[in-house]
Amino acid sequence: MAHIFCVANQKGGVGKTTTTVNLCAGLAQLGQRVLMVDLDPQGNATMGSGVDKRQLELSVYEVLLETASIEQAAVKSNWGERNAKHATYDVIGASRELAGAEVELVNQDRREKRLKEALALVNASYDFVLIDCPPSLSLLTLNGLCSANGVIVPMQCEYFALEGLTDLVNTIKQVHANLNRSLKIIGLLRVMFDPRVSLQVQVSDQLKAHFAEKVFNTVIPRNVRLAEAPSFGLPGVVYDPQAKGSQAFVAFAQEMIERIGQLK
Repeated sequence: MAHIFCVANQKGGVGKTTTTVNLCAGLAQLGQRVLMVDLDPQGNATMGSGVDKRQLELSVYEVLLETASIEQAAVKSNWGERNAKHATYDVIGASRELAGAEVELVNQDRREKRLKEALALVNASYDFVLIDCPPSLSLLTLNGLCSANGVIVPMQCEYFALEGLTDLVNTIKQVHANLNRSLKIIGLLRVMFDPRVSLQVQVSDQLKAHFAEKVFNTVIPRNVRLAEAPSFGLPGVVYDPQAKGSQAFVAFAQEMIERIGQLK
């Protein structure tokens, strides 16, 4: 049975896509069978997995419209010959046409559960399914939340991030009450963290005081190599395995595996 998690935050620019692709790469490196689903029409997680969104024959768009299955649409992440030794994961990519899927789904039956039903058919094929959600609460995000067992929330330790977190928690409560009784917050991941900034340290302490064990122990530091990696179509974990940010994501993947073991 796959553990299906959304990587979500209603605030933009907090590292959702960076978290998704690097956690996928880290889990794959640790021997897990991983599927990444890109629900953002920008397709950044697709490109960051070494898959050209412009060359996709089938994408999550076709999966949501039920003209293709997960098995048919899945492609392998691609690191190129230079990085061929690194473990790969499966990708359900996204392209610009995904933005039109919301309009097409509005009048369809089971519109918020299309992805959940598609993933149910491949549940035994993966250990982890990670869904990269767009920052807005859209029908695409709703499909992700209805599919998931839990939500991983990447967030910067800044004041406005706390406000965005309040909105997200309320959204998760509503989805839990009305559409998906198994949905819960798995944990909060502190990203782009700089311990030299006193405000970030203060917000981090507030998070730990308020959310306790819901805050992951792993902290992802602000790291130039992680920021460079997407321009090469690679996760930081593959682009520069020795970078502090990459090593932090591998540690986070290990913590995820351990945390899931405790939930069983």
